[in-house]
Amino acid sequence: MTDAAAGSRRPHPRTRLDDNFSTPIRFSLMASLAEGIELDFATLADILQANDSALSKAISHLQDAGYVTGRKGYLGSRPRTWVRSTTAGLDAFSGHLRALREIVELGGQQMP
Repeated sequence: MTDAAAGSRRPHPRTRLDDNFSTPIRFSLMASLAEGIELDFATLADILQANDSALSKAISHLQDAGYVTGRKGYLGSRPRTWVRSTTAGLDAFSGHLRALREIVELGGQQMP
């Protein structure tokens, strides 16, 4: 392939994958937090079948990236933490999913 031909090709969709979703827990966490959904920590831990430490690390990572926000409060006298995705997080996750779909489609085109 010539340099000109290589330069005219679009970058492979893997270049658009977001490393913030590279762990199964962070990926699953974002998938659980669709637009407008806010879940408490205990519910997320149950849904994701994750221990508290792993979930806490995943939430912290995504908060640092600006992809989720946390809100602390009380339910009765019990402290709770609720988590919600941000617009930036939803946009990034949508882009990540689009890139994954494109990778799968490209793979299917390679099949005989």
